[in-house]
Amino acid sequence: MRAFISTLALFVALQSTAWAVDPATAQTPTPAVAAAAAPAANPASATDTTAATTAAKKPTTAEEIAKDKAQQEAKVKSLVKDQASRLQQLEKANLDALTQNQELQLKNDNLAVQVQVLQSESSAQMFLYGAATLAGGVILGFFIAGYIYTKRRRQW
Repeated sequence: MRAFISTLALFVALQSTAWAVDPATAQTPTPAVAAAAAPAANPASATDTTAATTAAKKPTTAEEIAKDKAQQEAKVKSLVKDQASRLQQLEKANLDALTQNQELQLKNDNLAVQVQVLQSESSAQMFLYGAATLAGGVILGFFIAGYIYTKRRRQW
C-alpha cells in the first residue's frame, strides 16, 4: 500500500510539471522548432519532411502557397480516384464471390439430396436382401421338413 501511495505521488508530481509551460511561448513556435516538429509528426513520408525543412528555410509567397495547395489538392483528387477504383474492384470481387457462394450452396444442397437418396436406396436394398433371405429360408425349411416326413413314412 505504501508503494502504491508513493508511486501515485510521483505520478502526480510529474504530471504537474507538464502544465508549467508559458502559454505565450507555447503558441508561437520558431521556424526551427516547426521544422523539427514536422518530421516527428509524420515520419512515414520523407518528401513531406524535406518540403517542410525547405519551407522553413525560405519564406513562402502567396504564389508558392497557391501552388502547394494546388499540388495537395491534385494529390487528394488522385487518391480519391484511386480509392474509387479500388472500391469498384472490391465491389466487383464481392459480387463475384457472392455468386460463387450461391453456386456452391446449390451444389451442396444437390449433393445433400443425392446422399439422402443413396442412403434410402441402400436401406431399401438391404431390406429387400433380408426379405429374400427370409423367403429362401422358409422355402428351404419346407423342403427339408417334407423330405424328413417322407423319409419317415418310408421307414415304417
